[in-house]
Amino acid sequence: MKKIRLTTLIILCALAGAFARGENYPSRSDLLWVTNPDHSDWLYETGDSATISIELYRYGIPAAGMKVTYEIGPDMLAADTAGELTLDSSGKGRINIGTMTKPGFRDLRLSAMVGDRKINHHVKVGFSPERLQPYVEEPADFVEFWEKAVAEDKKYPLSYTLEPVEKYTTDKMTCQLVKLQLNDKGRAMYGYLFIPKGGGKYPAVLTPPGAGVKTIKDPMIHRYYGEGGMIRLETEIHGLHPELSEAEFAAERKVKGDYLKFGLENPDDYYMKEVYLGCRRFLDFLTSLPEWDGKNLFMQGGSQGGALAITTAMLDERVNGCVANHPALSDMAGYLGDKAGGYPHHFRKNPAEATPAMVNTLAYYDVVNFARHLKCPVRMTWGYNDNTCPPTTSYEVYNVITAPKEALLTPINEHWTTVSTERGHYDWIKSHLK
Repeated sequence: MKKIRLTTLIILCALAGAFARGENYPSRSDLLWVTNPDHSDWLYETGDSATISIELYRYGIPAAGMKVTYEIGPDMLAADTAGELTLDSSGKGRINIGTMTKPGFRDLRLSAMVGDRKINHHVKVGFSPERLQPYVEEPADFVEFWEKAVAEDKKYPLSYTLEPVEKYTTDKMTCQLVKLQLNDKGRAMYGYLFIPKGGGKYPAVLTPPGAGVKTIKDPMIHRYYGEGGMIRLETEIHGLHPELSEAEFAAERKVKGDYLKFGLENPDDYYMKEVYLGCRRFLDFLTSLPEWDGKNLFMQGGSQGGALAITTAMLDERVNGCVANHPALSDMAGYLGDKAGGYPHHFRKNPAEATPAMVNTLAYYDVVNFARHLKCPVRMTWGYNDNTCPPTTSYEVYNVITAPKEALLTPINEHWTTVSTERGHYDWIKSHLK
């Protein structure tokens, strides 16, 4: 835990110069919340008491006398405390948010009225999160289930098409659109394949997408992989050509928008089975390329992509490094244990809708259970203020990993990462090349 806390302090110091205090300043906003826990790393031991200092500025001027209402509760759960605070003449105040008797995160949720506009903010701090353990249990036949699934999937021959994409081709890399056939049922996935120019042999990085039914967003944002000497494959998971119009994607969302609920009554029928296997099949494609160096194969992604990075790395031992930002699909049934559950937050609003069959199915697809079996080195990063993939579940994933691992903690982050963090993933991959 000392290593994790040291990393946190480094990040906080870097952010202090960029954001003036301990909170992020939204671009072009008239209003700035500044919330600073009295522990600089935002971490406490269970039983400790945490106090948060609060500042509110409008146009950079302290909001003196502003009334702030607040609620306090566990990560993603209902509040157990509420109150009101009047900021002093300097636009400042302090709130003691109490403690926790068991590991987890406590969330201070703030709101204020500025004219007729309600503004909100929140900040989460951790209490012994290195001791968090998941609610989900691993099925007795979990490994056998996936070994059988992969063996069956391998019976289908590798089949794909490639077409050049000139708009993403540069003087240092080529780009091609891959259509990978998943099985004999007609299912396919697309991806943009970037290969360095120069005729050499290169490491390969597979990058699955975040959640949603959408195009492959801005595949050039990570162009430094291809231009820096790595094969990179940015993918989607629904079999939708990335050049479809927004109207066509909107129509597909009406059909597939709830895909993470499709087939939940049976592990063999769940929508994500073909997705998990399809990501692994993309590795077969990458390793078949004559430009691959024959030894370096990495996974990298965020949110749902972080989840798929971990699941794919577990399903294929050829992967020799995995990078995951705030992985989704982690401890998905957690709300049934009166704690935060991972995206897509099954059963959060209505735990009674959870059937034993649904809970059983989710266990076969929960990232926590894949993380337990990872063998390759892992780099993870997550923020504490994330309400999409809450810090509770990211810690649970990290805590069960027994492979070599390191964490980049960025407490201030909600569901985002910075350019420098993303570039750090690239540097980490380079440092782990064979």
